[in-house]
Amino acid sequence: MGRDRSTREPPAEKTCAVCGRRIEWRAKWARDWEQVRYCSDACRRAGLHDSDRALERDILAMLDTRAATATICPSDVARATAEDWRPLMEPVRRAARRLVAAGEVEIVQHGAVVDPSTAKGPIRIRRVRRG
Repeated sequence: MGRDRSTREPPAEKTCAVCGRRIEWRAKWARDWEQVRYCSDACRRAGLHDSDRALERDILAMLDTRAATATICPSDVARATAEDWRPLMEPVRRAARRLVAAGEVEIVQHGAVVDPSTAKGPIRIRRVRRG
C-alpha cells in the first residue's frame, strides 16, 4: 500500500539564490526539488550579479570594522556604497538575507534574531553569535 502524503517528511528547506528568502515547497516541484534555486520567476529573471556579491562583501567588511557585538543598519552599507543610496536599500537587504542563509550573519529587530524571510520594518545586521 502507498504511503500517505501527510506522513512523509517535508523536503529540506531552501533559500532563494537571489533574494535570500525561504522557498516555499510546491507539489509541482516534487520531481525537481533538488534543481530549484529561485523562489519566483522575478528572481530567476533578475539573477545574481557581481554587484550583489560586492554588497555581501561590503556588509562583511563593515562588520569587521565594528566591535564583535555591534550591529549595522542596511542604510550604513548603502550610504558607504553610493551617493544616491536609497535605491540600494533592497539590494542590501537581499545581500543580508543571503548571508543569513550562508550562516555568516543574523538579522535582528529590537535585539532579537528574526526570520529574514518574514521580517518587516527596520532591521539590523550582526555577525552570528556562537556559543
